[in-house]
Amino acid sequence: MSTFADSSALVKLYADEAGHEQVRGLVSIAVAQLARVEVPAALWRKQRMGELSAGDARLLTADFEADYFGTDSEPPRFAAVVVTGSLLDEAARLCASHGLRAYDAVQLSTALAVRRVDEGCTVFAGFDRSLRTAAAIEGFELMPSEDYLRTYEALLMSASTSPSGA
Repeated sequence: MSTFADSSALVKLYADEAGHEQVRGLVSIAVAQLARVEVPAALWRKQRMGELSAGDARLLTADFEADYFGTDSEPPRFAAVVVTGSLLDEAARLCASHGLRAYDAVQLSTALAVRRVDEGCTVFAGFDRSLRTAAAIEGFELMPSEDYLRTYEALLMSASTSPSGA
């Protein structure tokens, strides 16, 4: 069985943020080509926000790129799906039917394309609430579980509302 992971899940393979333990156990992972840009962008954003040093951001980006492209001694960790015109057409439809943002719709259209060629791809890994909702409506099992996600969201809320230095 394979799992489709959106970029919010992939970042957790590299950054020690809430939810990383849920993602790091995944073995067979399909991703959208869009992740090639979104994951490094998220890692460098963490650096700009002071969550990572520049050296750590560089190292984690290199680790992601090694997983994405493979190395001389290792094949790619991910099955990256190329964005095509038909995927974008389906993404436009998903924007209308689920109210998704553009890149989230591309992620979901890619997941649906993977499932059409790999019936074993029944799990969608992601942490964005609206994208997860749309994926569930489209018939995917969600990873992490809803109970875990509620706990994750509560942690995020408490971190954002606690006074700095506390």
